[in-house]
Amino acid sequence: MNTIRLQSDGAIIDKRKPVETDPLSYLSFKVELAEDFTLRSFFRMITRYPLLVKLNAFFPSYLEQYRACPEGNCVGAGFDFLEFGKTVEMIGFPGEPRLEIYHSLRGVYGTEVGEIKSSRLERLLDLPLRLGKLKHVVFGDRMEDFEFETVFILFEFVDGIAWELSFHGTPDACDLRR
Repeated sequence: MNTIRLQSDGAIIDKRKPVETDPLSYLSFKVELAEDFTLRSFFRMITRYPLLVKLNAFFPSYLEQYRACPEGNCVGAGFDFLEFGKTVEMIGFPGEPRLEIYHSLRGVYGTEVGEIKSSRLERLLDLPLRLGKLKHVVFGDRMEDFEFETVFILFEFVDGIAWELSFHGTPDACDLRR
């Protein structure tokens, strides 16, 4: 599988060279993140490659929020880092069997995982962002939960973060960490 590396300055690197123009041809490539990649790096990438904005109707709004944030030290949500993950749920008896696949962006503090939707963007931007594992949940007579190493492609990374950010918008007065 072809692999690209996402740098903290927002550059997409393919074969040790920055992608200069068409990022859309890389949407099916496996993503690796630089060690210092943050949510701010994600927004730098979206800004650097304006074609990526077309992947989600809410990106213009997200970019407006991003630009309104301070240029540094945007931490304070109570997390050590952010983790982008994938979940596959197999839902069976009782009822009609089905399979659901979705992505998540969560905050991690020690060994605890928490939702970020009650944290404002300016408290998340400079937290390290890491790729997590695939969580496989089987619902049936009993629930089983497994974790696996997995691959994330650029499209699901961009779209998945956009989806998670769609739940944001909490007023400052409601920005609480449990």
